[in-house]
Amino acid sequence: MKKQTLLIFVIVLLVGISYSFNRRIKNRIVNSDDKIEEKVDSVLALMHINEKIGQLVQYSGKWNATGPSSSNGDQHKLNKLKRGEVGSMLNISSVASIRETQKIVMEHSRLKIPLIFGYDVIHGYKTIFPIPLGESASFDLDIIKQTAAIAAKETAASGIQWTFAPMIDVSRDARWGRIMEGAGEDTYLNTVIGVARIQGFQGDDLSLPHTIAACAKHFAGYGFGEAGKDYNTVNIGEYELHNTILPPFKAAADAGVATFMNSFNELNGIPSTGHKVLQRDILKRDWAWDGFVVSDWGSIGEMIAHGYATDKKHAAEIALNAGSDMDMESYAYEAHLETLLTENKITIEQLDDAVKRVLRLKFKLGLFDDPYKYCDASREKSEVYSKENLEIARESAKKSIVLLKNETNLLPLSKSIKSIAVIGPLANDKDTPLGNWRAKGKYSSAVSLLEGVKNAVGKKTKIYYEKGADLTVPTLEPGENQFLHPLKFNTTDTSGIAAAVEAAKKADVVLLAIGENAFQTGEGRSQTNIGLLGVQQQLLEEVYKVNKNVVIVLMNGRPMDISWAAKTIPSILECWFLGSESGNAIADVLFGDYNPSGKLPVSFPYHVGQEPLYYNQKNTGRPYSSKHVTYSGYTDAPKTALYPFGYGLSYTSFEYKNLKLDKNTISKNGQIKLSVEVSNMGVLDGEEVVQLYLRDIVGSLTRPIKELKAFEKILIKAGDTKTVNFTINADMLQFYTSNKVWEVEEGDFDIWVGGDSSASLKASFKIIE
Repeated sequence: MKKQTLLIFVIVLLVGISYSFNRRIKNRIVNSDDKIEEKVDSVLALMHINEKIGQLVQYSGKWNATGPSSSNGDQHKLNKLKRGEVGSMLNISSVASIRETQKIVMEHSRLKIPLIFGYDVIHGYKTIFPIPLGESASFDLDIIKQTAAIAAKETAASGIQWTFAPMIDVSRDARWGRIMEGAGEDTYLNTVIGVARIQGFQGDDLSLPHTIAACAKHFAGYGFGEAGKDYNTVNIGEYELHNTILPPFKAAADAGVATFMNSFNELNGIPSTGHKVLQRDILKRDWAWDGFVVSDWGSIGEMIAHGYATDKKHAAEIALNAGSDMDMESYAYEAHLETLLTENKITIEQLDDAVKRVLRLKFKLGLFDDPYKYCDASREKSEVYSKENLEIARESAKKSIVLLKNETNLLPLSKSIKSIAVIGPLANDKDTPLGNWRAKGKYSSAVSLLEGVKNAVGKKTKIYYEKGADLTVPTLEPGENQFLHPLKFNTTDTSGIAAAVEAAKKADVVLLAIGENAFQTGEGRSQTNIGLLGVQQQLLEEVYKVNKNVVIVLMNGRPMDISWAAKTIPSILECWFLGSESGNAIADVLFGDYNPSGKLPVSFPYHVGQEPLYYNQKNTGRPYSSKHVTYSGYTDAPKTALYPFGYGLSYTSFEYKNLKLDKNTISKNGQIKLSVEVSNMGVLDGEEVVQLYLRDIVGSLTRPIKELKAFEKILIKAGDTKTVNFTINADMLQFYTSNKVWEVEEGDFDIWVGGDSSASLKASFKIIE
């Protein structure tokens, strides 16, 4: 009894000191590492084994926290919460629900360690921004950081402290559905965009009420699944892993990302969730990262199906030993870690290390100071889906649009044009522009293309609208969520095409909105056909027969096979899934209020058979021959892309000239100053993404034919010339060599600067000892 009284006294004293301290600094904690470590150690010393294990348990919270239990599973969760044996919840998404759930822990558990609440906030919370692949096309790190910060603000205002983003998997295969969730095929672009998103989510101080913890995912190799299939086997070499896949994660760790998520796939025979080299050796030891690793949904238990664990107990043993700290919805840690500890299959040091990592983040977020700090109902009303947030959504969306073709300068359109036909299954679709992973985005809340056009033109412009055809056939019962269900495509009903053709005949120009349903990309949405599904191709061809002034407004979440359209249709706008302000942003570009500046973060193929397709391939011993077939290519298609990485047109044109290096020979630690002149040759102001590519001609390992190493987005007035400067240094030149270290090798290098990955303006230099 005396021990219990003393324990309670110590707890009350600690809480009181913390509360008093934080009232003096207005609910902000001092994020001193020493201060936080002292607090973490003090809490850890008070914890029982069951409470430690509980901190490593994460439940999905799709249940009624305030009402009677609806199932045995709900009652189990409720009991665990009351005993302080849960560390985190996900999928609870309102201030009221989160407050009630947090209350269960704070009013019933022994130590009152607050929960951390997580949610998949991938490209916005309620204000929806372009899908990550689309926003990556902006090549605008400032707007990317800004939209992440707004997403964090809305998320935090809704009570949530943690997002499972950004995804920084390098993704080269258009067949893979989750390609929409990252920054595409290039390592450097994934790196800098990933860091920008982390900085946007987390800000400079995680204890501030408008910031949230970010999560770098999926560690590692998830985007390299064989045949583009989700969750599939990944077999890559050590050098590919270190040079291509890991750099974005290393940069995320260096940027202080709060958490990592491991991945569903196996990597060279070992499931990533149980991969000790990845998690415990590289991430935690070599990179000295102090956050915690959360499993992906059920991935600990899935090691049984992989054939790597005999049962959940064995899976729990493997995962914790490998450095996977928190168990998301496998129920393996809560069931087996205590037994594994008594059997010496895991150590108390490993358990304590994992728990400390979780506690550390909770202290950084300020949850120990005020478990309800994110539960402000007034903020939830005022800061979510605000006019200001929608303005930034429109800005981000228009910057993400890529002009793929404008052969006859059909664009931009005049706002006083006499007539426009707005046609297509996506033309008046208010839901598809939200894309997949739309968090709390309201169903059919986006501005449609038709609405955007109507908002842009004058009253004298005649607008003819026809759907033409449905893309999909309804299959869901009322209330069902499309996220988990397959789509069924309309392959037979062409009854609306005739009316679309008649509308096209009457119009000066046709805006044809085609592409993909929002749920064609995302988790579990791999496809072998990346062309226009359903009867869209037929609609396109029939409309083009009667009106050659066709602008394709392409909405999609992956690179598509649009070979016929690229050869035939005069103008094509790549519009991705642009989010809440989609239609207004597209209209901004169509009518010239904004000069398109987007660049492709992924290569578009001539044919799906080219996949995986990426610009920075190896040269091979037989790179090309126009005279015979015995070279590395295809006999029935080009080996290059239809539209290459980095490509994107403008309503003006840019000329690159006078590429200069201040020296042509440097040491391994030296640097070169590079300058290039970029001129706007047109009559419109425009933004250009100036891209720098490098090739190491001969290495201890073969090197890619080109690699993006830097870029700068600049505005150039019509008729003006700007000089753009880059510094070439060891950071650009080093790679993971045959010595199994990152280093610069001596030898010859080529460098290109231009508007896409096919840039031809070239210089050379040499590195010597």
